[in-house]
Amino acid sequence: MKLAVVGGGSTYTPELIDGFARLRGELPLSEIALVDPDEHRLATVAGMARRMLARAGHPAALTTATRVEDGVAGAAAVLLQLRVGGQAARNVDETLPLECGCVGQETTGAGGLAKALRTVPVVLDIAEKVRAHAPGAWIVDFTNPVGIVTRALLDAGHRAIGLCNVAIGFQRRFAALLGVTPERIALGHAGLNHLTWERSVLLDGVDVLPRLLDEHGEDIAESVGLPVELVRHLRAVPSYYLRYFYEHDRVVAEQRTSPSRAAEVAAMESALLEMYADPAVDTRPDLLNRRGGAFYSEAAVALVASLMGDRGDVQVVNTRNDGTLPFLDDDAVIEVPATVGAAGAVPLPVDPVEPLYRGLIAHVSAYESLALEAALHGGEDRVRDALLAHPLVGQASLADDLAARLVEANRAFLPWAVTR
Repeated sequence: MKLAVVGGGSTYTPELIDGFARLRGELPLSEIALVDPDEHRLATVAGMARRMLARAGHPAALTTATRVEDGVAGAAAVLLQLRVGGQAARNVDETLPLECGCVGQETTGAGGLAKALRTVPVVLDIAEKVRAHAPGAWIVDFTNPVGIVTRALLDAGHRAIGLCNVAIGFQRRFAALLGVTPERIALGHAGLNHLTWERSVLLDGVDVLPRLLDEHGEDIAESVGLPVELVRHLRAVPSYYLRYFYEHDRVVAEQRTSPSRAAEVAAMESALLEMYADPAVDTRPDLLNRRGGAFYSEAAVALVASLMGDRGDVQVVNTRNDGTLPFLDDDAVIEVPATVGAAGAVPLPVDPVEPLYRGLIAHVSAYESLALEAALHGGEDRVRDALLAHPLVGQASLADDLAARLVEANRAFLPWAVTR
């Protein structure tokens, strides 16, 4: 089978290739097509990918294309990992909200909205090309903000599933703390993309979350950037992104005195691309661990293998709510364990969500609906409404100020905002 990676010039790509090579028995690939408009980056990353495949003895051909139409033609699955505007736009997402006293983050809050505005139209254009040149292909979205982007794809009728590495990261961490293999761990993972809690951790069907919090609470709390007292009080493990809600003011103070994550990643990317250009390098560099996306390749391989092989196993994905969380609209996109097969993902039943989490999930889901409207139809008023609905903004004067700033900063990426 052929798999295409749109955004194939990303420094993440060797992480994917490493997964394809190590887990070749799960996913019989005959061709991996890397698609990216940046010819130089594409050539550099593709050279690295070919060497990695050769070293592993993987039989797949590695092809490249600068046009989506050419790269996705005939693919059974298309993985999206693009970043509209690159690290420069991300830097704005992370620094502009700080000027207004808000968290600067690329997937949530005002920065996440800016990214959605830039990204949704581009992803939908790519998806239409996939529909035309690879009819029936599954689109696996790893492009943030995953929840909003996945909903845009599903609303437009595409065969799409969203993927995030948060759940698999927790599964691996908990397994290591318990000294067991990851396959024995199942998570009570519920919420929205980047707004989830682990409300149970099942080891061979028995909930060991209380034990984990009692014996390893400090380690777990440190990994999610929250005080151990809070995590033990919740009796659940929030994702790292909940620190932006639970510790908003402290995070803003930290961000104001530290370099942006975008600046750090840009420096890493420069170093990684130098490594990839070295014809002697044919293994995944250790520096890639600091780039982010841990276990991304394993999650992607497992998801595509289940879609193609109709395995019917359970994975945490972003998919339609369809009544799973009864306090959300059916067409909302949620992140929960689901049975995955050739027909897609079917969410497993979720235990009733406590009000402490339910309110925030509903609040952010409503924001996501408004953010998608703004991304699809444009207009500063829609941007303002989305910001007003977001719990990290939520004040009228602040929403007015941020809306104007976000539109101005992203004008080059928003056709509806271009001055005529």
